[in-house]
Amino acid sequence: MTDTSNLQTQPETYYAGVYWGPRKESAGECARRTADFLNRLAQYDPFLAHWYKPARSHKDARKHPLMPPDVASLTELFRRGVNRESGGPAIEPLGYTFWFGNGGGDYDSADLRILCGCYDEAVLNSCVLKLPTLGHGANADRVLTSPVLTGAVRSMVLAWEPDWAFATSHAYERQSRESDSAAFSLGWITYLSRRLGPVPPLPVPVRTEPVEDKGTLIILTPERFTVSNLEHVALAEHAREILDKAGLLKPRTP
Repeated sequence: MTDTSNLQTQPETYYAGVYWGPRKESAGECARRTADFLNRLAQYDPFLAHWYKPARSHKDARKHPLMPPDVASLTELFRRGVNRESGGPAIEPLGYTFWFGNGGGDYDSADLRILCGCYDEAVLNSCVLKLPTLGHGANADRVLTSPVLTGAVRSMVLAWEPDWAFATSHAYERQSRESDSAAFSLGWITYLSRRLGPVPPLPVPVRTEPVEDKGTLIILTPERFTVSNLEHVALAEHAREILDKAGLLKPRTP
C-alpha cells in the first residue's frame, strides 16, 4: 500500500531518462547526438532551450552557453569526460560522461547527465534529465506536464535511439521497485523500442503514439501523475502487468 503521509509537505520530484545497451561511439558521435537532442528539446519549452558548460557556480556557467549547440565544442567536452581511473589511462569500454545544466537555482533548474559510447556489457548508456521541483517557481508548473514531457522523451528517443525511456516521479519509481521483477520500469510517460516487441492494447485513459518507425510512447494519464493519487498508481500497476506479461519489460540480448 502506498504511504502518502509525507506527500503533503514534500513535493513530488520528477526526471526523464533514456537507456540503451552497449554501443561503441566516438566523442564526436556522442556530440552530434547531443546537439541533435538539445535542438529538438528546445522547441518544447523556453526553460529547456538554455544550457551552459559546467562551471563552479550558476553565475559562472551563464558566461559559457552551449546553445546553439556546437558539435566541435561538445566533442571536446566529451573527450574531457572520458571515464578513467584517477590519474590513469582512459577506460575505453566505459565511454564518456558529460554533466551540465541550464543555469537555474538549486530547485528551479534542469540538469543533464549523459553516458555515451560505452560498450561494457555491464553498464547501460544513458541520458538523464533532472527536472525542476514544484513549488519553486513557475517553470515546474509548465514543464511537468504531459505535452512537455512527452516532447522531451520523444526528443531523447530520436537523438539517442534507445531501448527504453521514461519520465516519472522519484516517489513512484522507489515504490514500484520494491516488488519489481521486471528489468525495465514503467513511468508516467514510457517509451519502448520496437526491438522489444509490439505494445498490446492498454486500459483507458492510457494513450500510445508511435515515434516514427523506432517504437512506441505510452502516456498513462494526460494530467500530472502522482503517487498521492491512488487511481494513478492502480492504473500504472495494471499497465505494468499487461506489458510485463507481454514480455516488454524484460531485456533483449543485443
